Amino acid sequence: MASSESTQDPDLHKELLDADEAAEEIDLQNDSAAYFDKHNDSIFCIAQHPTRPSIVVTGGGDDVAYIFDATPPAGPKLDAHGDSVNAVAFTLPHGEYVVTAGLDGQLRAYQSANTAATQWKFVASASEVEEINWVEPSPSADHPNTIALGANDGSVWVYTINAADAASPITIVQAFYLHTASCTAGAWTPDGKLLATVSEDGSLYVFDVFASTQPVVSLTADDKRFEVDGGLYSVACTATMVAVGGAGGNIKVVAQTDGVETLSFSSAPLNLLAAGSVDGSIALFDTAHRFTVRRLIKEAHEEYAVVKVAFVRSPADKTHILTSAGMDGVVRRWDARGGTTAAGQGFINEWRGHRGEGEGGGVLGFVQGGTTSSSSGGNGTIVTAGDDGVALVFQAAT
Repeated sequence: MASSESTQDPDLHKELLDADEAAEEIDLQNDSAAYFDKHNDSIFCIAQHPTRPSIVVTGGGDDVAYIFDATPPAGPKLDAHGDSVNAVAFTLPHGEYVVTAGLDGQLRAYQSANTAATQWKFVASASEVEEINWVEPSPSADHPNTIALGANDGSVWVYTINAADAASPITIVQAFYLHTASCTAGAWTPDGKLLATVSEDGSLYVFDVFASTQPVVSLTADDKRFEVDGGLYSVACTATMVAVGGAGGNIKVVAQTDGVETLSFSSAPLNLLAAGSVDGSIALFDTAHRFTVRRLIKEAHEEYAVVKVAFVRSPADKTHILTSAGMDGVVRRWDARGGTTAAGQGFINEWRGHRGEGEGGGVLGFVQGGTTSSSSGGNGTIVTAGDDGVALVFQAAT
């Protein structure tokens, strides 16, 4: 047997090193219980059925959306877009429709064809803009199956979907044209009456959608107290407040060192706002005490951007849990309570399976709740949308 110091042919040595590197690339940690890999490009967006949380819809850079159950094999392929599908949503309150939206400017609606929500039929499409950036369903009980979208021209559109209306299955409720640059994000208040939208121009508008065409809140970069360099890219609402995140790390409540990508308010009795940043940090703010910083997790996802944070919504004894995902390809959970639980920044667990770490395998979105939880947003299952074109299912009950 040759020793490790024995002479070796340089070419052979290089081949062995290449083989070792290849082996290292293949030897990835994968904590997922299941996966979905039908997409041929990055998965840009993911949404969850409101009453059957194991039913998930994804949209990708391959111009296709898929609906699948997080446990059985994949369901329908929704493939009529001409460009990347970068926004998807189920309508509320019952998930009767699913909508897909893309960089081709199309909004397409499909109706569930069976009670198990595994078969879907095309209803109609609308195309009023060049590119659609986001879609959000309204939780209003008085206006079911209503969605809002924001476009690259700054416009905001609100539609109601009703397949029984043969003349107009997708009806325009409102259209707003106040933003002067791309509308980057939107969020409804919990009662579904007010819609907050933000833009690259640094403006925030809040609309009473079903009562008026004029905004009830109007803040722009012309007001130096509200100005955020680089524009606004995230927004979150409670019944009484709205928080926005900007490119420069500003939340208009505090600042992180880089752009704020994602925001999430906790459920009562906690009074917290979580903000995830491009610098890899997560900040927790106390909304009941002038938005003081409760905790700053500086390297929540090391130096990689935090793409999404979301508090668990059910069961009630788990709503202190915050889920995060980043471009490092990792999903993590944190205990947001203070006291001894803050040890180790409140870290609970992590799940790996995407490539991540700058290798084109970051997590671009996730939904939680499902096979082991009774409602959307619950504690049991996390399904991810990967930049590597794969959706992974993690059994994450804690």
